[in-house]
Amino acid sequence: MYTGPNDNEIISRVLRGEPSLYAELVKRYQKFVFTIALRYAPNREDAEEIAQDVFVKAYRNLADFRGDAKFSTWLYTIVSTTCISFLRKKKLDIRPLDHEQVLETASRLDSGFKANTIEQKSKVQMVNRAIHLLSPDDAKLITLFYKGEQSLEEIGQIMGVEPNTVKVRLHRARQRLKDKMETYFKEEVKDVMGG
Repeated sequence: MYTGPNDNEIISRVLRGEPSLYAELVKRYQKFVFTIALRYAPNREDAEEIAQDVFVKAYRNLADFRGDAKFSTWLYTIVSTTCISFLRKKKLDIRPLDHEQVLETASRLDSGFKANTIEQKSKVQMVNRAIHLLSPDDAKLITLFYKGEQSLEEIGQIMGVEPNTVKVRLHRARQRLKDKMETYFKEEVKDVMGG
């Protein structure tokens, strides 16, 4: 996936006195971190702030990374705790994402440019928006497996469950995502046609 030195090589070189190499890790994982932050945060600005905070914390604690799991697994735990503290600070509710209000908000956000929705939105963006409509656990599983490219064992470590349980939950989460996508695409087309 990446050319050049692997994550562990970069980390040991950063710790040995080449801090500028940390930028490579940021480049590799900024999309991953931002995607997770966006699931928790109410808007892009907050998600960006969280992502910056995560990379600062990760840099400060880089010496604590033992390398017994993937860097992205370790990074995920930092993202998760940073998001929760950020929301606590802002005193925002952490609500399940598959709520009717979320559906209403999503359709309100689109109201300004419905005429071009299908042309403007790529399939990837559609999938991302459908992920937002899943429960936090389903969204976490899908994000870790497909975007974070974590193995079932690594996801099990993060979520504190057995790999077999992860496999079953992932299968169910994929089915729920498929259902959301089918409903969602149908609704998008209906909206554009004015139905």
